[in-house]
Amino acid sequence: MKTLPISRYRFFQKLQPLSLLKKITGKSVTGCLQVFSTSGSWSIYVDEGKLIYACYSEKMFEPLYRNLQRLSQQISTLPSEIHEQLRAIFETCIENQAIPNPDYLAICWLVNQKYISPSQAAILIEQLALEVLESFLNLDEGSYEFIPESFLDDMPKFCHLNLRLLVERCQTPRREAAYRQTSPTSQSNPSELFKINELKPKSKSTPNSSTTNGYKPPTYFINTNEHRGQRITKPPADKKIYTIFCIDDSPTVLNTIKSYLDEQIFSVVGVTDSLKALMQIVHTKPDIILLDISMPNLDGYELCSLLRKHSNFKNTPVIMVSEKLGFLDRAKAKIVRASGYLTKPFTQGDLLKVIFQHIV
Repeated sequence: MKTLPISRYRFFQKLQPLSLLKKITGKSVTGCLQVFSTSGSWSIYVDEGKLIYACYSEKMFEPLYRNLQRLSQQISTLPSEIHEQLRAIFETCIENQAIPNPDYLAICWLVNQKYISPSQAAILIEQLALEVLESFLNLDEGSYEFIPESFLDDMPKFCHLNLRLLVERCQTPRREAAYRQTSPTSQSNPSELFKINELKPKSKSTPNSSTTNGYKPPTYFINTNEHRGQRITKPPADKKIYTIFCIDDSPTVLNTIKSYLDEQIFSVVGVTDSLKALMQIVHTKPDIILLDISMPNLDGYELCSLLRKHSNFKNTPVIMVSEKLGFLDRAKAKIVRASGYLTKPFTQGDLLKVIFQHIV
């Protein structure tokens, strides 16, 4: 799809939403269609022509909370007040403009904390997409651009929705009645509308780096006909707090990382001495390690190599942190089996993205 950069538009123009959506349904189209108007902006993410997420800037969390409230009546692991916890953790990202889609991170977190299953996340995303598309199809004027690379590229994908069928449902009268007949929530098998995906990010990191301690979440569907009028029960699951082990000779960097990460999700351990760090890592058994390359005595490459030789840390995500990461640096990181990179100076959004790529 070829579009002009947003900077080329001086004024809003007449838009044909259907025409724009048709352009991004090709098998080779992957990226984000961003549409701007006087009332807000729409972001429609596609992967090989299939919709993986959609949101509206002015109502990013409101639809999410509303649909979660509906789900909480059916899923015993999802408390009715979950929106209060999500608001405290993720809505601050909007205020700080740290990341473009904190609502998607919130869904990833709900799955990772076992509040909902991956298939339930797919159903949730479908409902949100219908609401976003319904408002998008009524748009008359605006400007747009298509971005081949997006924030969701390396994030878990829970479903691939058929965009054409979604649009048809938005345009059909009594959409809710039609939905009850065709929704995967009323079937024991996936409908043709979308395919449920395993919880795997598109990452070049080492095998199993996208899971935590080898955990592979189950995939199943809610059968509302079978469970109508009763709550679906699942064994209670412990809510995990992730331990982030940071090694950097700068206390300022360590304090910055700690300030960026919410204590309701992360426990941050900071160490300035790489020689002492190895034994502390063995004792702490962190979920992810942030490792500065330029360390005195024992540099990041050497420490990462030692960690990979330890049976407990063969697959633990190790993120190399450096002020510059050239071709040679990336080659060395690959040799010692580092999981990813983070370039200084980094924003809160950069840090959250690389962490969520490897723990959800």
